[in-house]
Amino acid sequence: MKKILIFILTLLVATSCSEKKAKYVFLFIGDGMGFSHVAVTEAFKAVEKGEIGSEPLTFSQFPVMGMATTYSASNFITCSSAAGTALSAGTKTRNGMLGVTPDTTGITAISYKFHDLGRKVGIISNVTIDHATPGAFYAHNPSRSDYYAIAKELPETGFEFFGGGGFAKPLGKEDSERSIYEIVAEKGYTVSYGMEDYLAQKESAEKIIMLQDKGKENNILPYMKDVKEGDLTLAQVVDAAIKFLENEKGFFIMAEGGKIDWAAHSNDLANTIFETLDFDAAVEVAYKFYQQHPDETLIVVTADHETGGITLGSKTGYNFDLTIIKEIFDDIKKGENKEEVESGETPDVFSYMSEKEVISYVSDKANIGWTTMSHTGGAVPVFAIGAGSSLFSGRMDNTEIPKKICEAAGIKF
Repeated sequence: MKKILIFILTLLVATSCSEKKAKYVFLFIGDGMGFSHVAVTEAFKAVEKGEIGSEPLTFSQFPVMGMATTYSASNFITCSSAAGTALSAGTKTRNGMLGVTPDTTGITAISYKFHDLGRKVGIISNVTIDHATPGAFYAHNPSRSDYYAIAKELPETGFEFFGGGGFAKPLGKEDSERSIYEIVAEKGYTVSYGMEDYLAQKESAEKIIMLQDKGKENNILPYMKDVKEGDLTLAQVVDAAIKFLENEKGFFIMAEGGKIDWAAHSNDLANTIFETLDFDAAVEVAYKFYQQHPDETLIVVTADHETGGITLGSKTGYNFDLTIIKEIFDDIKKGENKEEVESGETPDVFSYMSEKEVISYVSDKANIGWTTMSHTGGAVPVFAIGAGSSLFSGRMDNTEIPKKICEAAGIKF
């Protein structure tokens, strides 16, 4: 019996020692994406196939699944900056604070830990890059709303890639400060606008910021339903980051789907679903990279909090109907919405409604409910695949996620 126990222990130690550490790490954060956001999007995918059921997303098929609590140091219901700080630095802080403890002491995000060990870093969002979630991975400020000061910290990081949205207040609160774009260029960052410009400049750039083409709204990437030819998408930016950052030492990429939250704040069912699909498309890019490097890649997908309190069913009965979302989606794919707008025509059912009334009508028609236009305090999903992914199974707090990422990567937290 003793020999058998020794053999088992030896086998466990050998297995543990032989498991590769994560060399390439992706952390995807669906801002505001709770369990029900995932469920309603999967239900919509089934409706697209003409079925009642649930058609999985790329990330919901990952073999490891857990849940994370999200409360902040000051509130049961967190804001994005407090949650972002927990996810980036493993520390609870007060709502409204970014990258600092409740007493405003600066704390170190895991992005810096990776970078200090020679691994390249990319920070991506489809909203502004100085917003709460991306900002938590490089900035330190008692106020998440101090966008100019947050942005000024970006070029000091030396991180190799930033992409997606631009800056909320590039000239400061009163538009009287020196442009952030000038400051980042001075610090050695190449700023590219659109895919063509990015491709032309990336080979000669050591550090790059990838934004929308000039002439378009370059502070944020467009909603999925509004994407036109030449627009950047979150998936394209993630793909560009992978190719720019891939090297022998590895990389860390954080990518945020920020407009899931924005849509849910408005209780906008269609855009909530479409933005979750857009987020999943970006995860799929990372998953394809994982398939090429399965023993060295870790992908973690989670959320900072839930927004909207969405429910699959809002009245008595046992049904909800996402057919109206399919009709909207089909119109987008056909380009009919664009033609209607250009011709001054709108669908009859929407012709007399304001945007707010349309949003409400769609949820009512689908029998989908909302409990709030703010955040809620429930736990959020965690999905993982790859090297060290078993660490993300079961119940955890959001502060444990960066610690587990470091453990998976062989980095001291």
